[in-house]
Amino acid sequence: MAVELARRVDYPMLDGANIAYFPRIFDLAHRFFEEAWEPMCGVSYPTMINERNIGFPVVHVQTDFEAPLRYGDTVHATLSIEKVGTSSCTWYYEFHNQHGEALWRSTQVTVCVNMDSLKPLAIPDDLRKGLLEHLRVVTE
Repeated sequence: MAVELARRVDYPMLDGANIAYFPRIFDLAHRFFEEAWEPMCGVSYPTMINERNIGFPVVHVQTDFEAPLRYGDTVHATLSIEKVGTSSCTWYYEFHNQHGEALWRSTQVTVCVNMDSLKPLAIPDDLRKGLLEHLRVVTE
């Protein structure tokens, strides 16, 4: 089951062509990633970082830009999980605008790490359970 989130494209996200500058789209994706932890796993990302000393940095990204994100658009993000390994998981992102037009798709592999050493850790059982409950369902 995917998590659905939404945010507006704000003026500081724009480039000279008056569309969202591509690094800002990745920043937006990371904001959605942080927001998704609570509905997926019942814990906020700040709690994981600050109290549990666990982080999930990105180690691989594959992305397709399908249409521009324009000023004032509402980006509707669908986040799900494609795969959960021992210490890594693959996230799947789909962005659509308020008209349902596909804007952006990405798969991103993250690795569970100790925030002090940045060494990989096995994904804790409570997080693994939440991630597995949000596996992507492909209907084709």
